[in-house]
Amino acid sequence: MQAFKHKYVGDKAFYKMVLAIVVPIMIQNAITNFVSLLDNVMVGQVGTEPMSGVAVANQLMFVFNLCIFGGISGAGIFSAQFYGADNQEGVRSCFRYKLWLGLLLSGGAIALFALRGDALIGLYLNDVDTDKVAETLRHGMNYLRVMLWGLPAFALSQIYASTLRETGETSLPMRAGIIAVFVNLLFNWLLIFGHLGLPKLGVVGAALATVLSRYVELAVVAVTTHTRAARFRFARGLYRTMKVPAQLTRDITVKGMPLLVNEALWSLGMATLTRCYSLRGLDVVAAMNISTTVSNLFAATFLSMGSATSIIVGQSLGANDLEGARAQAWKLIAFSLFLSVCGAILLIAASPVVPRIYRTEESVRTLAMNLLMIYACCMPLFSYCNSAYFILRSGGKTFITFVFDSGYTWVVAVPICWALVHFTGLDVRAIYLCVQLADIIKVIFGHILIKKGVWINNMVG
Repeated sequence: MQAFKHKYVGDKAFYKMVLAIVVPIMIQNAITNFVSLLDNVMVGQVGTEPMSGVAVANQLMFVFNLCIFGGISGAGIFSAQFYGADNQEGVRSCFRYKLWLGLLLSGGAIALFALRGDALIGLYLNDVDTDKVAETLRHGMNYLRVMLWGLPAFALSQIYASTLRETGETSLPMRAGIIAVFVNLLFNWLLIFGHLGLPKLGVVGAALATVLSRYVELAVVAVTTHTRAARFRFARGLYRTMKVPAQLTRDITVKGMPLLVNEALWSLGMATLTRCYSLRGLDVVAAMNISTTVSNLFAATFLSMGSATSIIVGQSLGANDLEGARAQAWKLIAFSLFLSVCGAILLIAASPVVPRIYRTEESVRTLAMNLLMIYACCMPLFSYCNSAYFILRSGGKTFITFVFDSGYTWVVAVPICWALVHFTGLDVRAIYLCVQLADIIKVIFGHILIKKGVWINNMVG
């Protein structure tokens, strides 16, 4: 018992340090997901077809968002370790690398969605009611066209926010995110329903509110960073040059490209799973939308621990405290599991209640409730996988994380879902449960890798 406590339970100083990093991230994620829930509910008040159209368009946005996340995460590994080694010029070079990559990804996404958005949305619309399908496609395209204007702002705000977090500053990104989500909520209310004399724009209003909030978030985080350059030292002379040292560019690309590919393939895998589920009808698309939005709110605790884990372990590795990093990893996993159990209990209690606030069919509400309960029961599995992913990533083992994350998704999860949808008459609830429980394989694989210590690596020493 004493050995277990020593390995998995930290002292007061440890939890004080962890909470100082994770609480701002957790607050930001919780508020963002709560406002996303309200946003989702407001769009749902317009009708099931608008809600489903926006949900499918946001599935495409999700792929872009994850590509940005994956692209900047490769440089982020180096940023955290450079900061741990007190190398500010190294942090600046990582920021510039992120900036070039973010602009490239944004331009590519805008071109793809502008030219092929209708075909991509159409992949998710499977129903015998052709009028309902056409109406859902129309709403989805109206929403998507407006959202394209916000892609560069999203990329830039994430570049600033990620660099700040990697240098130990989590409060500013939190404040910027909170301001942005409340701007989004206010203008959703004004523009979706046409309050205070403004036009009633429905899903277009929801998209305009989101785009505006992203530019507000960018303004807050960028202006504050540069006006407080004495505190955020990497901001000094940040744009004096846009060159990135050739060797560092190669190092980041070699380590980071698997992360970009991983996030792209993983998000495409999630999109493929959603499409497989959607073959059971448009009601499933609506219920999955509700389930995903609500579950993200309750999963914010352990998901936030992933970012904190990457920062804490990465800085210890950069400072060459290898044994300290190993000890921290097991304690962070245990703390994340504890948070996931707390979140699961709350989600089970909320599952019968929250779907009822949506203005949709009773069958959709019931299906959403069932999916939420399944997700809640599997949250500890997701928590362990999330912790393992970020620990492996912090040590630069990006190819292993690629196999662990997107490789697993495409080799295990997608084939299971596809086969069950096409070759069985199982209800979508049973299929969803089978896919989630398959994460047990991922947990075993992750545990072996963490225990072996393959991730313990100082890349900037």
